[in-house]
Amino acid sequence: MSFDWIIKIFTENWPMFIRGAGITLLIALIGTIIGAMIGLIIGVIRTIPIPEKGMKRALLKFINAILSIYIEIFRGTPMIVQAMVIYYGMAIAFGIDMDRLLAAFFIVSINTGAYMSEIVRGGILSIDKGQFEAAHAIGMNHLQTMTNVVLPQVLRNILPATGNEFVINIKDTSVLNVISVSELFFATKSIAGNNFKYFESFFIASVIYLIMTFTVTRILRYLERKLEGPENYNLAGNQMQVDTPKIPSNH
Repeated sequence: MSFDWIIKIFTENWPMFIRGAGITLLIALIGTIIGAMIGLIIGVIRTIPIPEKGMKRALLKFINAILSIYIEIFRGTPMIVQAMVIYYGMAIAFGIDMDRLLAAFFIVSINTGAYMSEIVRGGILSIDKGQFEAAHAIGMNHLQTMTNVVLPQVLRNILPATGNEFVINIKDTSVLNVISVSELFFATKSIAGNNFKYFESFFIASVIYLIMTFTVTRILRYLERKLEGPENYNLAGNQMQVDTPKIPSNH
């Protein structure tokens, strides 16, 4: 590997690398935000108590079945396959020529939504049942219970998982090169195709990906500490400072 070539390639093509990295971050950020909103809605719907009989029971069963199919499909297939099917399938089946960037937002959002829905659902189910019972006892319906009691706790608890999804999306946007979205991987492939220095070009891309994920991870950890408060991080240290009671000696 020639470091001279690495410096030369980056110097000559840095606008393409930076633009590709910017598009990668944009797709990952928008996709994670919209996906989190989708997951939040689906997670709430899937935790609605199902009555023992009546039309409401049939309706909720039907909705849950549709949502379960959506979740299984998008969690059970690779994003690269989803990108091909959605982008080219829409054009073939419906004659819709989607803008590539909009298609990228859509693909990442619905993929993330499938994962986030299970994260949200798990967060809701982890809340103590006594809180649901107390809310219902004072006359709150399911939506009011979720809005005022449950979701504020869930949103705080799922922040680390949401941050992980964002980091995963930064890396997974590379598969969107199959529909010619000009993210970092696609830009690097174009640069390498011009200079035939594939190793050097993708070495630069790997460093940029590492910088992005490392920076985002550190920012998210900082936000988590701010939200949880310093007392949670000082707890272990404080416990170590507690004096152990001395047992009186019989001698």
